[in-house]
Amino acid sequence: MRKWNFCAGPAVISEEVLKEVQNELVEWGDSGMSIMEMSHRSSIYDQVAIEAKSDLVDILSIPDTHDVLFLQGGATQQFATIPMNFASDSKKADYVLSGTWSKKSIAEASKLINVKTIASSENNGSYTKAPHPDSWNISPDSSYVHYCPNETIQGVSIHKAPIIDKPLIADMSSVILSEPLDVSDFSMIYAGAQKNIGPAGLTLAIIEKSFMEQDNNSLPNILRYSQHAASGSMLNTPPTFAWYMAGKVFKWIKKSGGLNYFREQNHLKAKTLYNYIDSSDFYSNPVSEENRSIMNIPFILSDSELDKLFLVESEACGLLNLKGHRSVGGMRASIYNAMPIEGIHALIDFMKDFEQRNG
Repeated sequence: MRKWNFCAGPAVISEEVLKEVQNELVEWGDSGMSIMEMSHRSSIYDQVAIEAKSDLVDILSIPDTHDVLFLQGGATQQFATIPMNFASDSKKADYVLSGTWSKKSIAEASKLINVKTIASSENNGSYTKAPHPDSWNISPDSSYVHYCPNETIQGVSIHKAPIIDKPLIADMSSVILSEPLDVSDFSMIYAGAQKNIGPAGLTLAIIEKSFMEQDNNSLPNILRYSQHAASGSMLNTPPTFAWYMAGKVFKWIKKSGGLNYFREQNHLKAKTLYNYIDSSDFYSNPVSEENRSIMNIPFILSDSELDKLFLVESEACGLLNLKGHRSVGGMRASIYNAMPIEGIHALIDFMKDFEQRNG
């Protein structure tokens, strides 16, 4: 029996999608083989790939100025690949520090180029808010500006994309497809699949074509975004099963009502949980209200000695993966698209009961 999975990633996938994949797993259509056994260069798989890309373009209203890449590996790989491609001349780039993932991106890029941290909310590692774009001290000679709109670990978000006179790059791994997005505001968006897209092993990159043309032509082709684009994301064997499953998720998003529907649902889920946490003296959320994530909601018990008991009992009640990241502690509920409002109500019911018994 499936339970409520609040894991930050790999994360919950729609049961409807999983059942559809289950039905096709042994044989795709009348091909005589599984999608996992199929050549990525076959006409059958080519159609699967084309449809997935087309559906994503439709969902996000991606303009013709941008291309979409389906890449192997995780978003962490992009931390190094981005500066190698786009800061090869100036050797300079601006980064915003708002949490663990942006800090990791800074550390990786710093091995290759001169990184300027143009704004930070580290505050001894607590990251309870994000630097407002008005405070970003953008360098005149930097190649691009990089930031993370949603920090999965701390539950901190920058909800509105800044409008700047520089190429803007965003790590959207934990927030992409949660609500509508103006892709034209960005020179590059990248996202690991294992939150709102599908299984781990796939990374999406949405890149402005004119920006991509500026990549470093001295790099091996496998590291150049332009070469992946030129080969239709098939420069090497792509993660075929993850790409196929992403296509299923895209069709589920469209069938459900698109990103306007999910924006409404995700804000409702987040508001419902935040309202309960704020009304309680037993639980608290440390993040500044204007920077609260709609995808990842950390909360702290008034007595940390009860953390282990909370986790044991919540799991016994079918509420999975609520333990906060080891660097932060406490609890964290990740409530991606595939988590319905019923899961939030089940969590709150447990939290109320636990508070009554232990508060």
